[in-house]
Amino acid sequence: MLHEFLVSYRDAIITRTQKKLTDRPWPLASTSELEHGVPLFLTQLVEILRSEAADQPIVMTSIGHTASRHGAELIAMGFNISQVVHDYGDLCQAVTELAVELEIPITTEEFHTLNRCLDTAIAEAVTEHARITAQGRTSDEAERTGELAHDIRDYLSTAVFAYSALRRGAVAINGSTGAVLGRSLMSLQALVDSSLASIRLASAPQRRQPVTVDALLSDVALSAALQAEFRRVQFVLEPVDPALAVHADPQLLASAVMNLLNNAFKFTRPGGRVMLRALRHEQLVRIEVADECGGLPDSNGDLFQPFGDRRGHDRSGLGLGLSIARKAVRAHGGDIQVRNIPGYGCVFVADLPLFASDLPALAPSGSEVR
Repeated sequence: MLHEFLVSYRDAIITRTQKKLTDRPWPLASTSELEHGVPLFLTQLVEILRSEAADQPIVMTSIGHTASRHGAELIAMGFNISQVVHDYGDLCQAVTELAVELEIPITTEEFHTLNRCLDTAIAEAVTEHARITAQGRTSDEAERTGELAHDIRDYLSTAVFAYSALRRGAVAINGSTGAVLGRSLMSLQALVDSSLASIRLASAPQRRQPVTVDALLSDVALSAALQAEFRRVQFVLEPVDPALAVHADPQLLASAVMNLLNNAFKFTRPGGRVMLRALRHEQLVRIEVADECGGLPDSNGDLFQPFGDRRGHDRSGLGLGLSIARKAVRAHGGDIQVRNIPGYGCVFVADLPLFASDLPALAPSGSEVR
């Protein structure tokens, strides 16, 4: 069995992998990488494969937690993320080469398991590195040095390293590493949208005009549908009364709604549903984003504070989206609240003043008054 082979030939595998690390032109191997990194990789692979040999089902989330811890340990040793990604690939290549040379009978399923472990490990190590990098900066430092530049760099680095692993052919595009690449690009898009909204908030005055809510939400829904498809979440836009209108900067308000949707997609479990709807409530237009995140955990943090507490298992990002959304809504004379439904999900509610003027024709959400 594969785990027995790894145990029996541990020293040979380590030696072969370390030679690969030494021979590669880039990234250069560090002393700690050679002495600690490769044995640590191998030990964790043995643990995972032994579980499978004992007829214990391999739960990919469990492997993910192991890889996240692994990535954190290596980063604490001073490894950069490129070393971590390449080390995983070099180790698995060494295992395969040695098994072929020694004619060790390893089943196709065992090699598939090894490849799944590699895919998950690379994906989780890259994600954990991005999370630790983000958390390593304090709020003041991030604001002082420019959180936009930091975040763009982090998301691009994650995307580049995921792409590098895919390009080497070690893992398939439709696996966990491919998902990391897609998630990084989606996050980068959301970050750019939020940053543009933040810049627009700082400009005075904003360009306000009458905007029909159904047109605005229909525009938002086009991008939201792509996000939902990527996250494997069902997205529903309920019909909106065409008479509902607000006096708003359409791009700024659309960004606020999209930030709420991004937040909902991020924490709704695959197969769940995110709903966007708008209705009249007295003299307000109420825009609601309902998700199926399982409910908000107990926390003393304010979800709308930048760099504040984040909910759920996805710890990526610095939590700027909700903060920008609330600032944008408040800039229009409204506010955002959240309604928790324990065990099911939550509903983010943005209330905006109703535009009551009986204009014969209102501008579509994408146009601007000059």
